[in-house]
Amino acid sequence: MSAFLRATMVVCLLCSPVVLQAQHRFIAQDKGRLSIVSETGKIEWSMNWGGIHDIHSLDNGNIFTHRGTELCEIEINSKKVVWEFDCKKLFPDIKIEVHSFLPQSNGDVIVAVSGAGKIIRINRKGEILKQFVMKLLTPHPHKDSRLMRSAPNGNLIVSHEGDGYVREYTVEGELVWEYPIPMFGRTAAGGHGVESFGNSVFSALRLDNGNILICTGNGHSIIEVTPEKEIVWSLHQNELEGIQLAWVTTMEVLPNGNRIFGNCHAGPENPQLIEITPDKKVVWSFKDFDNFGNSLSNSMLLSAQGVNKR
Repeated sequence: MSAFLRATMVVCLLCSPVVLQAQHRFIAQDKGRLSIVSETGKIEWSMNWGGIHDIHSLDNGNIFTHRGTELCEIEINSKKVVWEFDCKKLFPDIKIEVHSFLPQSNGDVIVAVSGAGKIIRINRKGEILKQFVMKLLTPHPHKDSRLMRSAPNGNLIVSHEGDGYVREYTVEGELVWEYPIPMFGRTAAGGHGVESFGNSVFSALRLDNGNILICTGNGHSIIEVTPEKEIVWSLHQNELEGIQLAWVTTMEVLPNGNRIFGNCHAGPENPQLIEITPDKKVVWSFKDFDNFGNSLSNSMLLSAQGVNKR
């Protein structure tokens, strides 16, 4: 190879945009399939499955998710549902939806039941062991709750989509903290994509510093809020170069402080998953509109240790 050709190749490499391949193995659902994506961005496992709003990995390696109101445990190798329970059996006379749940180490499951407006704890027989009523200003089977997560002290942090509130409850049902999602001086706009706007909060989790990190759904943002309700960090729709945020959904925090979040309904021009540093530098992004579409609302890392998802 001539010196001129080598120099030309170096210049081209330096001038070409850097394409980041997937650095995380994860599981997600869209286009009617539940799929595991490898660190190189390739589909390594998939099975037919409908839309989901929550997903967890159990200590035995199985996946815990849902089909509508049915809670399901899936054995990865066989792709078989090895346990399922339809929460509709507990509320036969009312319309309910299930969007979030927390499998417990002893096999119990804590479930947020929209429509019933309750958080219940059941065993694997489907028996209610404990329950309490959530605070709801605008009850609705589809919007009472989105994701629910555990705080380090065992409290439950619930995103109330319809109310536009994040609320923290003790396991006995006492409301100990609540926060209204701000509109930042804007008026609501309908739709699901980048053109929409509102306070339909999707998820929230407690950071190690005690603050709450909130994905505001169609607020196109992530905000970090202190227990005193002061916003100390935020990321808004157009802050990341070349990326526009739409419905900001799931959130996981890596041990190094980086945040990985879902960017749903953002169209094929934008990535579906994004990792940023606390100073808002994009470390990694994932976009695959062949295998996943515009409704990749939930994902879960499988390869990272020490992730704060709770």
